[in-house]
Amino acid sequence: MKTHLYFNLMERLFGYLVKGNIPHQSESSAPAPTSEKKRTVNRANEVRPCGESRDSAGFDDDDGWVAVAVSVLRIVACFLSMMITTFVWAVIMVLLLPWPYERIKQGNLYGHATGRMLMWILGNPIKLEGMEFSNTRGIYICNHASPLDVFLVMWLIPTGTVGIAKKEIIWYPLFGQLYVLANHLRIDRSNPAAAIKSIKEIARVLVKKELSLIIFPEGTRSKSGRLLPFKKGFVHIALQSKLPIVPMVFTGTHLAWKKNSLRVRPAPLTVKFLPPIKTDDWVEDRVSEYVEMVHNIYVENLPESQKPLISEGTEIAKKTNL
Repeated sequence: MKTHLYFNLMERLFGYLVKGNIPHQSESSAPAPTSEKKRTVNRANEVRPCGESRDSAGFDDDDGWVAVAVSVLRIVACFLSMMITTFVWAVIMVLLLPWPYERIKQGNLYGHATGRMLMWILGNPIKLEGMEFSNTRGIYICNHASPLDVFLVMWLIPTGTVGIAKKEIIWYPLFGQLYVLANHLRIDRSNPAAAIKSIKEIARVLVKKELSLIIFPEGTRSKSGRLLPFKKGFVHIALQSKLPIVPMVFTGTHLAWKKNSLRVRPAPLTVKFLPPIKTDDWVEDRVSEYVEMVHNIYVENLPESQKPLISEGTEIAKKTNL
């Protein structure tokens, strides 16, 4: 139970970090052949293996005790490995207290090592697309439906990237203190006036120190895997910093690690960097239009199972806030 609670806390902790190399399927790689199974047809006339749910079609979703035991062992290995790397980098951060922006780089290195290691331990096949856009200095955004999203962000975001978290993150044991030591940013979401002031300060720091930013525009994790309406904060930061927005589209993570579960399934994952969106000609009075435009880009690039429901999409302009 403690492990489950820790990972629920960890899913919003680190909005940063850099890339490395773990085994993954490139854009040109052919998909691995699937084993022969008895087939059946579902209500939508889609063919899938017997015993698999509609969402899990395309990978072997084995619910046997051996698969569950292996999954639990992998999660425990992730937890213990993360504890070790967090402790090591916490010591490094303390030694670097007089140099705040050097601590940001060290935080990036922490994410590079830890995110790559965690994804290797979990073993999901990963396909990376659009990597030519992954070194752009800008505001990185990504959809959020699983703790795996955080691991992928830690691994793939470039050096010199900071994240934003709610101010209460400092109270998360060990991890919260490392986040603060790494000189990453916090925001008081309960106080709109303070949040606006924080956004202005974030934009100033990004420009002055030539940093990038990572943020989850939905503001929370999707329980169903479907895209939620976007908040306006990332657009306000773009308006003031004039940095391009770099969308990262995650698919499959909601199937691999479902909410309130200690089971990680072998679902294939895809991370797609889209071309940067220029913001240097954006104006204040069109904020809602920009939010909807970026949201629509995600809708176009997500599979049907992750697209928002029609009722959610039509209310996007009404629901978006800081």
